[in-house]
Amino acid sequence: MLTSSDRREPHMCLGIPGRIVEIIDEDLTIAKAEVSGVRRNINIGLVHYDEERIEIGDWVLIHVGFAMSKIDESEAHATLKALEDIGGEYEQELEELKTSRIE
Repeated sequence: MLTSSDRREPHMCLGIPGRIVEIIDEDLTIAKAEVSGVRRNINIGLVHYDEERIEIGDWVLIHVGFAMSKIDESEAHATLKALEDIGGEYEQELEELKTSRIE
């Protein structure tokens, strides 16, 4: 039998769009991304290949400090709007981004 203390709210993990504002270290694949005014270093190694280089101004989908894919600007803005509309999970993801550190 489950008690009320056994039930937990489901936690949703989100990928959030960020714009690359600086390439910090090409060899270590570290870039600075901006998400809703928050700037943080992220790892771009998963999508930064010879045939698909990440450049300043590119949009990427970020999850736990890693760029997961390159996306176009219209998709980024549509995704940001949808995330803002869902509220809580997006705010939590932004708070986690604010406190994350990749040096």
